[in-house]
Amino acid sequence: MSTDDSRLAESLQQLTDVAAEAGLDPAAARDEGLRVAAALAEAVPDAATAWAEVAHPGLTDLGRINEAFFDAASRGRRWRTAPTDLLESLVAARHDLADEYAEALTEVASSAVMLGTAPIWVIANASAASGAYLAAARVPAHEAPALPWAGRGGIPGLSGLSGPAGLTGLSGLTGAPGTPGFGLGSPDTMRPTVPGPMDPSAAQGGPSNGAVAQTQPVVPAPEPEKPTEPEKSVEELLAELDAMIGLERVKKEIHRQVALLTVEKMRTEAGLKAPKMSRHLIFVGNPGTGKTTVARLVGAIYKALGLLPKGQLVEVDRSELVAGYVGQTALKTAEVCAKAVGGVLFIDEAYALTGDQYAQEAVNTLVKEMEDHREDLVVIVAGYPDPMVGFIAQNPGLASRFTTTIEFDDYSDDELLAILDSIAEGSDYELTADAHERVRHVFQATPRTPAFGNGRFSRNLFEHAVGRHAWRLKDAKEPTRDDLRLLTAGDFTEQPDEQPDDQPDEQPDEQPEASGTDPAPVRADPDGPAAADEAASDDRHHQSDEDTA
Repeated sequence: MSTDDSRLAESLQQLTDVAAEAGLDPAAARDEGLRVAAALAEAVPDAATAWAEVAHPGLTDLGRINEAFFDAASRGRRWRTAPTDLLESLVAARHDLADEYAEALTEVASSAVMLGTAPIWVIANASAASGAYLAAARVPAHEAPALPWAGRGGIPGLSGLSGPAGLTGLSGLTGAPGTPGFGLGSPDTMRPTVPGPMDPSAAQGGPSNGAVAQTQPVVPAPEPEKPTEPEKSVEELLAELDAMIGLERVKKEIHRQVALLTVEKMRTEAGLKAPKMSRHLIFVGNPGTGKTTVARLVGAIYKALGLLPKGQLVEVDRSELVAGYVGQTALKTAEVCAKAVGGVLFIDEAYALTGDQYAQEAVNTLVKEMEDHREDLVVIVAGYPDPMVGFIAQNPGLASRFTTTIEFDDYSDDELLAILDSIAEGSDYELTADAHERVRHVFQATPRTPAFGNGRFSRNLFEHAVGRHAWRLKDAKEPTRDDLRLLTAGDFTEQPDEQPDDQPDEQPDEQPEASGTDPAPVRADPDGPAAADEAASDDRHHQSDEDTA
């Protein structure tokens, strides 16, 4: 056992000794301390192995070590900013040893961040936790325990800083009052130091005789109040769903889910037994079929039904759940879930969370969070049909929680044209009859590959047409209102590159239709709708599925 491991073991022994003296179960106190240590060291590289040396001596399987460590961290995260359960019980009973138990917890917190090279924000988390423990027991700052790393040359990773006696590596940084062994605020509140009121020599730029500099307090500006929108009823939200173009199977399934959940709620209120229906959903379908829009409506509907307190939508993909190394991924996933609690967590391209240990860690954490927040968190996973089967099959916890799959079909040509008309109308444009005919040919000539953008394809067509329309009118002196708003067939036809300004423009503003029944063939434009659609498919955050509405 290394020095850092033995330090954690010693602090846990101190915690259990105080618990036994106070009449608490020492085993429960040790478990509480281990959970605090895991929660605070969760993002510290190699901390899991060091933690397991103390928590589970002799355990060598890395998979089991990580599972035990992150399970303990998940169950202890709430104690990063709040007193532990046993401490609260001592405080509530006004026990004489409440302050000693709080101090012993701060020793555990101090030892936890010594299990590896802790980033500064992890140390700040430990500072906040220690401050919460001491504040609960009301331990005066001057009675706080000394730094556990005093005399060791500073905190790992902060050796470039020097400080006054016993504060090696932390000079000029202050934190929550009464915090033992830290002196760090959170990363959001840390600011450059300013001379303290008892430091007269600082005005001349001289030494301060060991006085610790003080941080400038940061008072956040009050956020302007946002006007609150009136709450919508379930009927109004379902009407919005029904007004969407296409998606007939989706609408039917959402109506069915609402009926099931409504009856379940009524049976419960009537004192009858009601089977618990899983509220988590799988959305399968190609890009641009309205999955994000429907997910947002689901959150609002569940809120209107009283099943979720907030109903907000948090949309993420793999990059926002998986971190650069094992350990940090669990923390990152848990933080995302915390933002979604009370509403819907929407994971797009969820099948990307397969095939490596980082993805597995994210999935394991997700399953744990779904269990911990089964009453106030709904998770919707989305992606292509076949890969989503593999995603669900990788973890039994996923298969048991995701029992409802909703298929989003590709839009038909008529539906795509209706979407295009809706987008144009929303921007005060209108397609002429020949433009409609041209667009129909474009839809018919476009292969429906898995990467086809559906509603996004219609939006891209519209945006390119607006660009050609503007170029067509660039020399118009007094265009009429119809000139400014009507999109013609030529605006939906690829145009040759514009000629240099010093050469005469021999091309007419609008190309005439070719003779025969079909218009001129539409060839693939490397910078046109298809290419733009692929870019839009790769970047959800810049072009969401709401474009399909």
